[in-house]
Amino acid sequence: MAEDLTITKGSKLAQYESIIPQIKGLLYGETDSIANMANVCAALKEQFGWFWVGFYLVKQNELVLGPFQGPVACTRIKKGKGVCGNAWEQAKTLIVADVDLFPGHIACSSLSKSEIVIPLIKDGIVIGVFDVDSELLAHFDETDQKGLEEIINLISF
Repeated sequence: MAEDLTITKGSKLAQYESIIPQIKGLLYGETDSIANMANVCAALKEQFGWFWVGFYLVKQNELVLGPFQGPVACTRIKKGKGVCGNAWEQAKTLIVADVDLFPGHIACSSLSKSEIVIPLIKDGIVIGVFDVDSELLAHFDETDQKGLEEIINLISF
């Protein structure tokens, strides 16, 4: 399959409805989770133009930077620290409208204003998180949560 994307404009819901089947196509038949995470990041960055899109994976009781698209990022995050560490600890998706108001926020970039973090859960254990940052305040909502959780569930970890 050609690895071309059709970028859709319009409502956020329409964009998810367009990109999800394309991501399914990108992932079809590929069993390497690193390759799949990399393609998911690239596809979402292209479609939505977010500031930062990436994965952190649990290694030796820390979140360690994985595949991503965007500027350089924090390499390691402790459990319970920042939005990513809290999503890991709580094993639930966190949407933060203003990261500057989040207690203990880790500012990998001062340009990041809002964030959504989705835990990666395998066999009931959080094995990492998927993190998206925006330069806009209150950028993420339930539409993003639903769409991104569906996309993350397409990846075999």
